[in-house]
Amino acid sequence: MSAQPMLHAVTDSARAIENLLHTYALRIDAGDLDGVADLFAHGRILGQEDGPPETVFEGRDGVRAMYEMATRLYDDGTPRTKHVTTNAIIDVDDDAGSATAQTSYLVTQATDDLPLQIIITGHYRDTFQRLDDVDGAARGTGRWWFDSRTMYVDQVGDLSHHLKW
Repeated sequence: MSAQPMLHAVTDSARAIENLLHTYALRIDAGDLDGVADLFAHGRILGQEDGPPETVFEGRDGVRAMYEMATRLYDDGTPRTKHVTTNAIIDVDDDAGSATAQTSYLVTQATDDLPLQIIITGHYRDTFQRLDDVDGAARGTGRWWFDSRTMYVDQVGDLSHHLKW
């Protein structure tokens, strides 16, 4: 007898968080580094789990600097990538205003010198916080923000056209 999959309640908060996950992918593919950084205005990106301080990029400015340092943008202002985020498992504690998610990602890229291909796959472990006092939101109705994103690499292809190093 096979184990039953764990079911996760779908809530309005879960949908808002799912939209946040997809907004990240859309903004990075558009080359909107400011827009990506805005998503982490109240959070941080961890380049590796339990990594040293230099792998933690805090707040809007830190996240913006990380992407500026690492991401190659082309003449059209984009990295010429497509980030696909899938298999989201989202757990929300609405009373506490917190949530977690694990998602898988796959990034494709095509440039003038690189035929369309998968350049990396991995997964994210994210935490979220609902901030009620931002934009005048009432208690329990605030906006969801990334609190933390830890990036994990599962498979690596040709990143030479995507990263600056």
